[in-house]
Amino acid sequence: MGIGKRLFRRSPASVPAKPQLTGKAAFLSDTDIFRDLSSQELEELDRMTAMSTCRRGKVFYTPGETGEVLFILKRGRVNLYRINSDGKKLVTSTIGAGTVFGEMSLVAQGMHDTFAEAAEECTLCVMSRSDVEHLLLSKPRVALRFMEMIAERLKDVETRMETVAFKSVPTRIATFLLQLANDDTGKIEGVSHQDLADMVGTYRETVTRILNEFRTQGYIELGRLNVAILDQDALQAIAEE
Repeated sequence: MGIGKRLFRRSPASVPAKPQLTGKAAFLSDTDIFRDLSSQELEELDRMTAMSTCRRGKVFYTPGETGEVLFILKRGRVNLYRINSDGKKLVTSTIGAGTVFGEMSLVAQGMHDTFAEAAEECTLCVMSRSDVEHLLLSKPRVALRFMEMIAERLKDVETRMETVAFKSVPTRIATFLLQLANDDTGKIEGVSHQDLADMVGTYRETVTRILNEFRTQGYIELGRLNVAILDQDALQAIAEE
């Protein structure tokens, strides 16, 4: 039996029906750290949060700023990155919908150590530091999910940095294309050549040259701010080199 499949099936009558959630509560129920909350708890969480929409390029925080809120991403992508003394940007993590960001400043030194910028139009909720602290202290299930999320994110950052440090540029680009692609369509929307350069730690001109090579070989199709993967197996082979 595959991992994640239930060993026993309950009859529908034995499972209490949950009230239909609407608005922010419905979205929050799909957020990784809140999945274990009851409908009533999610409704309470709804009242603690405010939702807004922002455009691509919005900077949520910068290094050294005090973290006063937790960001809960409903739609879009957010890049966390650092900038060196020469002004070169390196993306350390890309946050997708259904999770949170800004958490490290709430549980660590109290200040952010990266930039956070909307990579595309985003819809998100914000939750105050005091509400986050109260939630973690009063809801052990949320605290556990929160710790699991932080551990997984640190592992992902370590893996990404190893890729940037030790892999060739074509291997890095193939790796990130596969990670960014939509599972259903194989497409990557709203990502420029400069965005990819910031992710893989190289120059835009280098990314453009390698993408054109991939296109010539029939691995991808290029459009304006989008890439379509045509041969996933070929890219996977390059990513594993």
